[in-house]
Amino acid sequence: MELRKQNILFFSRTMGFGGTSNVIIQLCKILKPEVNKIVVCSIGGPIVKSLSEMGIKHIKINDVGRHSPFNFIKVLKQLTKIIEEEKITVIHTHHRMSAFYTAILQKRFKFIFINTAHNTFENNKIMTRYAYKNANIIACGEMVKKNLAEFFGLPDNKITVIHNAVEAFDGDVKDIACLKELKERGFFLVGNIGRFTKQKGFEYFIDSYPLVKRQINKVKYILVGDGIDKEKLIHQIKSIGAEEDIILLGFRDDVQNVMAQLDLVVLSSLWEGFPLTPIESFSVGKTVIATAVDGTVEIVKNGENGYLIQPKNPAAIAEKVVYIVSHPELCRNLEEQARYTFIKEFSFNQFSKRILKYYDALLRYQNGKNKYID
Repeated sequence: MELRKQNILFFSRTMGFGGTSNVIIQLCKILKPEVNKIVVCSIGGPIVKSLSEMGIKHIKINDVGRHSPFNFIKVLKQLTKIIEEEKITVIHTHHRMSAFYTAILQKRFKFIFINTAHNTFENNKIMTRYAYKNANIIACGEMVKKNLAEFFGLPDNKITVIHNAVEAFDGDVKDIACLKELKERGFFLVGNIGRFTKQKGFEYFIDSYPLVKRQINKVKYILVGDGIDKEKLIHQIKSIGAEEDIILLGFRDDVQNVMAQLDLVVLSSLWEGFPLTPIESFSVGKTVIATAVDGTVEIVKNGENGYLIQPKNPAAIAEKVVYIVSHPELCRNLEEQARYTFIKEFSFNQFSKRILKYYDALLRYQNGKNKYID
């Protein structure tokens, strides 16, 4: 089975903003020149525009996260039509329910089944095991693999770790007016980037600001993102009287450009599979203060390229921010190591090589059942 003859379906719940959609876009860039055809299906979202710009077909389907008999039957019919009309030979899923539907369809159609696990979970054990039992699984980090093997009981030799990556920043910084002004006024800029949801722990980041300001006055916090908790976070900022000190930039599609204009990035998440934020930060030579959760500890090495702290701890965030601001030479050393870590471990070039090797290895064996070996 040759790679150039394959028709690949990338199947996710949504093409909204977030790491999973970014990974799908990366996979499209890597595989589009190497295969016959790529199709993506999901409920849609703003990242569909990027697919269109790449000349990749997106097919809108019902939400696989909706649990009703009618929706179940409808999604199966939609997927059946896609497989038949597009002559799909490989289905690569990026969501547990996508994998669940694919496992069912595997009884009817012959295709290679790949799933990328982007997060750790401790629920829906029976459904997850059914969804993944016949899949060739890519875990985005060692902790994700450990979760799949230990909690869900999936065979270790069915799971291959391929770390997420980001493309290198081109270095063409486009000034953001408010950030440029603050830098010119001598402020140290600390950013936090992500969806405004419980997972990302923004509330603890916000609560750390008054603790920082008691010791260092020339610091501003920058929040980049959007989400369901936006109004809650705005209210919290007002409640501590920090409207002038914690600035919301909103959603940005130029994250690396934003990071290049910050001095420090904080990742305050309560859980993560294998986050892109530290890698994006490292790609522009910025260090990170991150919560020591799941896959984050595979990227941020405490005291080497950043600092690790316990989640839900505003005091710990504040302590490290103050320490880094107060030690500029240390900050420069951390930044050098951050950049080195990116080049060595998490560059798009490394990711591309590993993905192509993984696909080639699967296609060398009938039904793609042999384990990929790095």
